[in-house]
Amino acid sequence: MKEKTKVSSDKNTFIRLRRLYFFALLTIGITVLLSQILIQYNLNQQRNDSRIINISGRQRMLSQKIVKEVLRLHFVESDSTDNEIVTLQKTLNFWSKNQEALTMGNDSLGFPKDKSKTLVLLYQEIQPSYKKMVEATNQFIQHKKRKSTKDNKKLVAEIMQNGDVFLQKMNEIVLTHDKEAHEKVTKQSLTEIILFVFTLLVLLLEFQFIFKPTNEKIEKLFSKLLSSEKKALKLAYNTEILSEIKENSVKELKSLNYAMENTLLYCRITNSGHIIHIGEKFAKRLNYNSFTKDIKFSKLLAVNEKEQQQIDRIILERQRSGWQGELKISINDTDFIWLDLSMVPVTIRKNESELLVICFDITERKKAQQEVERLNFENSTEKINQQKIISSKIVENQENEQNRIAKEIHDGIGQMLTGLKFSLESINLNDREKSEQKIEYLKKLSVDIIKGVRTATFNLMPPELTDHGIVSSLAKLTQELSKLTGKEILFYNKTDFDQRLDSLIEINIYRLTQEAINNAIKYAESTHIIVQLSHSEKILSINIDDNGKGFDKKAVEKRRNSESGMGLLFMNERVQYINGRVYINSILGEGTRVTFNIPI
Repeated sequence: MKEKTKVSSDKNTFIRLRRLYFFALLTIGITVLLSQILIQYNLNQQRNDSRIINISGRQRMLSQKIVKEVLRLHFVESDSTDNEIVTLQKTLNFWSKNQEALTMGNDSLGFPKDKSKTLVLLYQEIQPSYKKMVEATNQFIQHKKRKSTKDNKKLVAEIMQNGDVFLQKMNEIVLTHDKEAHEKVTKQSLTEIILFVFTLLVLLLEFQFIFKPTNEKIEKLFSKLLSSEKKALKLAYNTEILSEIKENSVKELKSLNYAMENTLLYCRITNSGHIIHIGEKFAKRLNYNSFTKDIKFSKLLAVNEKEQQQIDRIILERQRSGWQGELKISINDTDFIWLDLSMVPVTIRKNESELLVICFDITERKKAQQEVERLNFENSTEKINQQKIISSKIVENQENEQNRIAKEIHDGIGQMLTGLKFSLESINLNDREKSEQKIEYLKKLSVDIIKGVRTATFNLMPPELTDHGIVSSLAKLTQELSKLTGKEILFYNKTDFDQRLDSLIEINIYRLTQEAINNAIKYAESTHIIVQLSHSEKILSINIDDNGKGFDKKAVEKRRNSESGMGLLFMNERVQYINGRVYINSILGEGTRVTFNIPI
């Protein structure tokens, strides 16, 4: 009884040591993993900090370059002035884009949106000088393009003054970034030292409380084994008990074998692929009987020759390492099953091994997955088709409505002109005073009628669009609207785009631009509107900028039933109909930018 108690105590001790050992290994593994994650994170932060410092330094260089190019354009006249203006504009755009990324943050460049209070304050201090420099440079460029020298001297002085302030503040920003990066590196070094010391401490504790006690226990165990060997002869009388234990073990093995035979699809095969033994359930599934000798597993499992070759190849290539995967097996010319099959190499004795194959029938699961994928594909296709139909109907209805309105206006105004003609003919020249009054009134009426006809017919379907294309029609649109409204509406073809597009695409681009300009006039109360067209190899881009009062995009989108809300909705529908994208950026009190990107 004492020996049993002692053995139980020793077993509990080994279990406790094993748990401590696993705990120590787990602690070391977690420590190493955390240290690697921390190191990689800090390295990534250092890369971002280095990139920010480099680009901040480049911003200083670009600001000086802008000042130099402005001075050269102002004081030196040359034949390449136009090229220098283009170069100055590109430099300014590149400089502004980088400054906005540094100030607001940029995920693609790795610039953080959240900054320290010191950096936030520095970026706020540099912003006025930056904006004044951008505005002055843009005005200077516009004057140079128009060959105007008005206020150029004042603009150059303002650019130089704000350039010096920008350079000074950017130096402070670079130094602050460098200081913060150095502080991060210092913290990282301290953290790595702490993790290293902690790992060493864990190893020391593991040696003291795990390896050393384990070694002592093993020495005692060997001593007991030697002692037990001497006592083995005295324990021969216990053979009956051992025999009983053996019989119980055999019963357990038989129960386990019965469970495997009747619940699992399994078999044993040689390394060449021939069946050694197959479970009862698997045999029934494959219509296999024990009288069939020397049959290959691949021929029993599949009827298709290619599938048999695939199974033989897997057995040949994976007989040492094993294999797990899904197989589609043909059981006749029309039916098939899916099996989740695992092959495990088993060593019987030295230089002799076999493969244990265990399968699970997953046919129903695969069919369910395929049905779900089919339904998802049909639903997505149906939604896309419905969206295209809706968009097409919207565009079609808009065009029909505009043509109808154009006809009604034309017919109505035509009748008014006819009445005007008869009124003129009915004037009695003998009554000079009344005739003069009537003629003066009819003149004003004629001007209003002509202006109305011109505005209505131009808005509905400009002949410029069908005759000369989108570029010419947009230029004409801005020119006519500027005359009719008294607003300053300008058009720029920045990349000299001169291609003709599909007529439906050109109509939609024209309508989208017209809608954006009308919104800027009607809702934003803008006085200055700029339409810019540019293109790349695959994208045509149109930007409409205004200096209006701006709006809250989220608030407008919620008001779907309002005129402005429906305007945004139809704008989105129309641009999606030609596979394009629309981006709207509006700031209350500052203005709005609408951008259309259309594939070409």
